Amino acid sequence: MINRRTRAELKLLRQAGHIVALCHNTLKNVIQPGISGLALDAMVEEIIRSHNAYPVFKGYRGFPNATCISINDGVVHGIPTKQILTSGNIVSIDIGVKYKGYIGDSAWTYGVGKISDTQKFLLEHTEKALWEGLSVIKAGTHLSTISHAIGTYAVQHNLGIVKELSGHGVGTKLHEPPIILNYGKPNEGPRLQAGMVLAIEPILNLGNTAIKTLQDGWTIVTSDGKDSAHFEHTIVVEEEGYTVLTALMSNC
Repeated sequence: MINRRTRAELKLLRQAGHIVALCHNTLKNVIQPGISGLALDAMVEEIIRSHNAYPVFKGYRGFPNATCISINDGVVHGIPTKQILTSGNIVSIDIGVKYKGYIGDSAWTYGVGKISDTQKFLLEHTEKALWEGLSVIKAGTHLSTISHAIGTYAVQHNLGIVKELSGHGVGTKLHEPPIILNYGKPNEGPRLQAGMVLAIEPILNLGNTAIKTLQDGWTIVTSDGKDSAHFEHTIVVEEEGYTVLTALMSNC
């Protein structure tokens, strides 16, 4: 069952999302050559805790940090380390916040210093795939139509779709129903209803779709060593369209 959230619940989800957005807003201004993943992770955790919230990834199934930081061929679930970012890296940072029992979840991929035109292409079109998926959302739309919009855009731009990973529902748990694939046929599955809260997150590769998990049991990378990008927003379905919950609130 896909939960529909009350107005009171949506207010808390919006606040959780605002805190996530504050973190990303800080990161985009400090990510540069010479900084480490651990330093970025510490900044994020400080922001989260200073807003009376909790970094929900930390301790989740034993994950050790507040953020997932995945560099270059890292797909998702990268553990922050002392590795120094250098010009030409791309880094995906996934952040989850729990505020008064409710979750905000968003990921973004950033270029470090001067990146290649190929990397710029990957980042531009993975982000656009996110907005393509969001553009079809409104009450009455079939869930798979989101998947189809993302997948169609990815294929048109010759990007590999990571099929083992997906978007999901968001609420009081980090991952709730439904699973939202980044590929598939349109007009299938449940119809969206106003008040449903979903995390939409295309994860696309410059190479093929194959991935593998490293020995740490968490870090997932591309099998061919080519770069990967990840963009994610948490949204609430409206009667017409949607509202992004993981964006800065103007009144805060």
